Amino acid sequence: MRFDDRVDAGRRLAGRLEDLRDTDPLVLGLPRGGVPVAFEVAHALGAPLDVILVRKLGVPYHRELGFGAIGEGGIRVISEDIMRMSRVDEDDLAEVQRAEEAELARQAKRFRGGRPRIPLTGRTVIVVDDGIATGASASAACRVARAEGAARVVLAVPVAPPDAAERIGPEVDELICLSTPPLFSAVGEWYRDFSQTTDEEVVALLHRNAEETGSEGGCEGEGGCRARTGPVELPVEDGRVRLPGDLSVPAGAAGIVVFAHGSGSSRFSPRNRAVAEALTEAGLGTLLFDLLTPEEEADRANVFAVGPLARRLTEVTRWLRRHTALPVCYFGASTGAAAALLAASDAAEEHARGQGEDITAVVSRGGRPDLAGADRLAEVTAPTLLIVGGRDETVLDLNRQAAAALRCEHRLAVVPGATHLFEEPGTLDAVADLAREWFTGHLAAPPAPAG
Repeated sequence: MRFDDRVDAGRRLAGRLEDLRDTDPLVLGLPRGGVPVAFEVAHALGAPLDVILVRKLGVPYHRELGFGAIGEGGIRVISEDIMRMSRVDEDDLAEVQRAEEAELARQAKRFRGGRPRIPLTGRTVIVVDDGIATGASASAACRVARAEGAARVVLAVPVAPPDAAERIGPEVDELICLSTPPLFSAVGEWYRDFSQTTDEEVVALLHRNAEETGSEGGCEGEGGCRARTGPVELPVEDGRVRLPGDLSVPAGAAGIVVFAHGSGSSRFSPRNRAVAEALTEAGLGTLLFDLLTPEEEADRANVFAVGPLARRLTEVTRWLRRHTALPVCYFGASTGAAAALLAASDAAEEHARGQGEDITAVVSRGGRPDLAGADRLAEVTAPTLLIVGGRDETVLDLNRQAAAALRCEHRLAVVPGATHLFEEPGTLDAVADLAREWFTGHLAAPPAPAG
């Protein structure tokens, strides 16, 4: 089997890895040539991409002949047989290793630009190269991944010699290889175009993947968060629309609360941000984003189109689940409350079919949950708290009707003296306290029976 180029090889390889899509994989490319192949795999699987850095240790008088490799974290793989046959002694090894360690540090700075590695802990990691020759670099890469805490290590390459499994087998949980030609002599002979990949190409591909998946950088915590903390762009409508947002995930977060507001500037809402700050202080992650673009918000009909808003919220939730194992909760305001409950209803249905996770809890602040419809409200399984101002009489009546339709655990909390925007002194603090207690209580305890 011959490949046109690394892009062709990556696309073909991705077809063999499709069954790993649901394992929340992380794809690691071996620079430079392995990264274009890895990019195509990551793109096809909707997975984040990072580099895994290893350097070949070459015989001093014949650099192309590798007697071993080193990787990040002090990992070293040595072929004693090649060292002996090439008469490489310990002094030669030390000299070559010092030079390659310096290059390893340069590559890390060049490719990542100072950003931290995406954490591997608990992940299914797919290590990708453009092919295996001696196997030293691939072996070192897999050992690095294992040392960094990967739960499962899969090595995926387009081409390798027939004895590759014997060479690499002990280092990996699975080896995926498209072709093992019996007359193998070099990786490049199995590509029509095997031109050199540049540093600039590697950086560009990593950046493209980060934009696609929101995986640039990382955060760590007991829940295994891999999502970026800071500004994010969330692809919806099959990637045709990108919604800006702000993600914050403190270390050890118990869950992430996604804010849904039926407007195009919800992430700037001072009330949403005040509640989000209180939740972050309580150790919860938060994602504030705009459900609508500024152009869409100009048409007020879009603000009340709760069905499309709910579909976007579901898409954002799926993006979030691809990058974190943390439970997801919703905080809805205005028409965003109806969107949150519709999305929670959809999640409950998918969960019942064994196709996804349910929403852990929902809180509505001065919302319009009635717009979700009584039939859909009855399908919600996530514990739901409806918070309404005592002086917001019309909305209070609508929330009472919505509460009567809910069949899940629910509560209607009335904040005395508050109007619709909770502008009165102390009323927004009350909202934050109620939301914090509801989320933390349900994230710490098993689901209560419906009632």
